[in-house]
Amino acid sequence: MDDFIEVYEGALDAKACADLVAAFEKSDKLVRGRTSGGLNTRLKDSWDLHVSGHAEWKPVENMLNGAMLQGLVSYLRKYTHLALAPTVLYRQRAGSEDMQMLGVDDVRAMPDAELKQLIVRLFRPGGINLQRYSADEGGYPYWHSEISPKVETDDNLHRVLLWTIYLNDGFAEGETEFLFQQRRIVPKTGALLFAPAGFTHTHRGNMPKGGDKYIATSWVLFQRAQQLYAPPAAAK
Repeated sequence: MDDFIEVYEGALDAKACADLVAAFEKSDKLVRGRTSGGLNTRLKDSWDLHVSGHAEWKPVENMLNGAMLQGLVSYLRKYTHLALAPTVLYRQRAGSEDMQMLGVDDVRAMPDAELKQLIVRLFRPGGINLQRYSADEGGYPYWHSEISPKVETDDNLHRVLLWTIYLNDGFAEGETEFLFQQRRIVPKTGALLFAPAGFTHTHRGNMPKGGDKYIATSWVLFQRAQQLYAPPAAAK
């Protein structure tokens, strides 16, 4: 039975991953990792760099979102109801003013470019964090999910999927462990992980042993309703 957890190897090449790790270590913007409830190193012990919103990190943000988008195309071809279940999709029939309701086969038959347009219409990328979990002490041991209330923003409630790109390996343990699926994802340099954001995919980040663990991580969010359901002219 499918568990809706997918891993795509080679989403980033090893050099790009190594360059990100090196740039992370040179940054003066590192902060202690936080959860939705704030700073608590008993729940999450990491050093984080929020790259979104910093002009000098925009190329990195674009690169990571590009890798995520390519993986999301594959994910959506397999789990097409990610797009179809929350809303009803239509497109204009060729040579006609009639609108065609889209089904699973229609979406799966789309070329990559068209499917990416559909993804951008329905979803938006979350802010990206680079994170370091220090050897033999760091980790995110608290069992948690990604949809949660937060005082500063309601973006957390729009989360659909979590994603993580592993930027290194060569350490022991440090897996992403899913509670109900009884599955542990072993980090592999350049691999991209997707999983649903809700409580069904409660997970934790195990402590790396013998070496630091680096990741890039974020979420896929629904577009806001005001954007998604706006008339075409207003949605531009």
